[in-house]
Parts: sequence; structure tokens; C-alpha cells
Amino acid sequence: MTSKVYVALRVKATPARAFAVFTAEIGDWWRPSGLFQTTPRAPGRLAFAQDGEDRRLIETLANGKVFEIGKVLAWEPPIRLVFSWRQAAFPPDLHTEVEVRFEAVGDETRVSVEHRGFDQVPAESAARHRFPDQALLARLAEYWQNQIRAVGERVS
Repeated sequence: MTSKVYVALRVKATPARAFAVFTAEIGDWWRPSGLFQTTPRAPGRLAFAQDGEDRRLIETLANGKVFEIGKVLAWEPPIRLVFSWRQAAFPPDLHTEVEVRFEAVGDETRVSVEHRGFDQVPAESAARHRFPDQALLARLAEYWQNQIRAVGERVS
């Protein structure tokens, strides 16, 4: 199985604006998905939280519980962001990795997402929804395209 998906779309904003919206406003634009939900509960609100030097991506559920989706591995505004990604349905200690890049293209920004490591998720894991490898990766690519579109709508 190819272990990654790559999607890229342009948004009408500078890289700095697109990076800021992606990170600081993620709770406002993020589109939950039944296929790639982080916990089995109703979707919560995502945020990049900072504790001293450490940043992480969290989801705060309606009951106030916080689920850590992942740790920020690279924070390079306005060019690049890398974070680990974990769904509650993943086996313990398994994380995939998401890299988001922001590249100026004229008066727009190409926002690209590479999500890698799904080959580590066992075939029997609920996170795979019994999809064969290619179907799983196609759905994951659609998921990230929808997220980038949401960023584009937010920056407008």
C-alpha cells in the first residue's frame, strides 16, 4: 500500500493568512467526517494548544474531555506545519503524520496536505472501515480536499 495521500488546492489569501486561518481558526472551519472522526463520540472543537514550547492538536468534546489528536512536530509560519495524527480507533501508540505547506502562487496560496503512515494502521482497525487500501486512501484524499476547501471559504 502507498502510505500517503497528497492533495493541494489554491486559496485566495497570502501564505501568512492561510497559515493563520489553518492554525488559529481551525475550530471555526474544520469539517467533521464520520469516516475519519478522531473519537467515537460526537465531534468536538479542534484547536492548536500551546503549553510552553510544546504545541499539540486537540479536540475538546461537548462534555469537556480533551482528546489529543497529535503533537506539532514542525511549526514554521507561514510556510509549513507538521503534526502527528491519531484517531481513537488506532491501536495504542500508533500515529500517522500530516504535513501542511503554504506556497505563494501569484496572489493566491497553494495549500498542500500530505498525510502519511496509514499503512501502519492494521487492516482490522475500525479506522479503516474495511476499505481496501486504494479506497481508503481515496476517501482520505477527499477528506483533506474538503478541509482545504473549508480553509479557502474561511479566508474569503
